Amino acid sequence: MTLRRRFTFFTIFWLIFILILFNIFVYLFVIKITMRSEEQLLTNKVNILLEDPRVDNIAGLSDPELLRDYYNVNELIRIVTPDGKTINSQGSDPELIALETTFSSQFETGMLLVEGRRVIYMEVPLYEGHKVIGKIQLYRKLTLLDSYLQVLVIALTVTSAGAILFAILGTYWFTSRLTSPIQHMVQTMREIDRSGKLRKIELNGKDQSAELEQLARAFNQMIEKLDRTFARQRQFVADASHELKTPLTVISSYANMLSRWGRDNDNVRDEAIEAIVKESERLQNLTKSMLVLAEAEQEDWLKLETFDLVQLADETADMLYTTFQRIIRVHTPKTDVKVSADKDKIRQLLVILLDNAIKYSKEPIDITIAITKGNVRLSVSDKGIGIPESDMSHLFERFYRVDGARRRTTGGVGLGLSIAKRIVDLHEGQIDVFSKPNQGTTITVAIPQKK
Repeated sequence: MTLRRRFTFFTIFWLIFILILFNIFVYLFVIKITMRSEEQLLTNKVNILLEDPRVDNIAGLSDPELLRDYYNVNELIRIVTPDGKTINSQGSDPELIALETTFSSQFETGMLLVEGRRVIYMEVPLYEGHKVIGKIQLYRKLTLLDSYLQVLVIALTVTSAGAILFAILGTYWFTSRLTSPIQHMVQTMREIDRSGKLRKIELNGKDQSAELEQLARAFNQMIEKLDRTFARQRQFVADASHELKTPLTVISSYANMLSRWGRDNDNVRDEAIEAIVKESERLQNLTKSMLVLAEAEQEDWLKLETFDLVQLADETADMLYTTFQRIIRVHTPKTDVKVSADKDKIRQLLVILLDNAIKYSKEPIDITIAITKGNVRLSVSDKGIGIPESDMSHLFERFYRVDGARRRTTGGVGLGLSIAKRIVDLHEGQIDVFSKPNQGTTITVAIPQKK
């Protein structure tokens, strides 16, 4: 069932339910108010009748003139003795006259139905001293009330039917306007699925609610994000194809040269083997970096734990000193700095930053760790060749290398800083680069101490 039909049925159901309750309330309220008014009229008539001195003795109760002055149309007034006999009566309505004559010494009032018509009655005992000598019985047909109730029922039925019809039309019109942006969104999705081209939904704030406008904006933001993601994927595939093409071409060329002249020429064979090994290692590193970067795109890539960042920095510095014989100094005002993060990813981040510093500088490298305003700041500084200002905005782009002429000598593939940036982003941190040509570079990472 569509949302429009569900909303329409739900609205009509509750409208009918509310109308039924309202009509019942109005119907009973009118009856109650009318009954109260009629009871008051009967009470006033009885009070006036009781003030007549003839009701104080049995002889006066039999006087035909006693009840004649108080009689109205659609009424029956009679006096009944304790033995159940009627000694005085005024009334012309045969249905009221046919009512059974009973006697009780209690005051009674209420309503009964006679041939489907409402009749209000009141029975008042009469005393001579302390002895009950009779009882006045007043019956009054509520003909006017029945007429009013018939008109009221017809009016409530007509108005309720009109309200329901209006509600159906209004709800259908309203739900049509309400679901129009959703239908437009579904149509846009189907068009995207059919054509394969991403499209946004046109926003029209005058014709839709704030919630639907937010939904449309969220959809457009998702489309923008998908568009950027697809663009990055296309760029990544193009860059990866370009990067893979070079080492594969070199390996293929040297393999052909080795097969032609390498058997008889030792120099050609050694040169070819050395080039193939070098390019194979480069190809292996490139493939490994691409796989790591692909994994880094996942939101659940991190495994958080609490560890000592100073100890991790010392271990990483010692490992790289053993590998490259380069001095790496760790500076920190505290002996230990606890941080909640992914230990392996932070170690990988340190290795990437230190590896770049080792490649592009000859002087000792400094690692500085500090805590400021709930963030842990990690800085890696070198005294190397620095980075030109024109290249600063492209540092974290995939496959981007500052100096294209030296990229073969450094062996980089241009993915290290992209991976580092992704690690920092997943830790909800920030990475900044400060550099001047021929003076050195400092890369500072700030991540929350407790994520």
